[in-house]
Amino acid sequence: MRGSINRPPTPDAEDDQIQEKQLTFQEIIDIKLIESGEKERLKELLRERLIECGWRDEMKALCRAFAQKKGRDNVTLDDLVQLLTPKGRASVPDSVKAELLQRIRSFLASAAI
Repeated sequence: MRGSINRPPTPDAEDDQIQEKQLTFQEIIDIKLIESGEKERLKELLRERLIECGWRDEMKALCRAFAQKKGRDNVTLDDLVQLLTPKGRASVPDSVKAELLQRIRSFLASAAI
């Protein structure tokens, strides 16, 4: 790498090639999902299923109850994220998780990853 006092080091072409080779399996899958458009389709499917099963309404109710308890002006987004993340993840129905997992497995099999 070349560097100077006034600017950060400029990476060499060799460094770029090394970084490309060091992608994790998860990163490769994520890239393939994005490039194919499958990631957006999976997100939309998840949104639909969570609405259908009432999960979204349940999370809204938790937010409202928390805001009423703490006072609407005293609630921050960080507070809501901290409250909802563990409860939200734990309350996603197993059937929704299984359906998404099956779709991801099908995608991986068809993409030959």
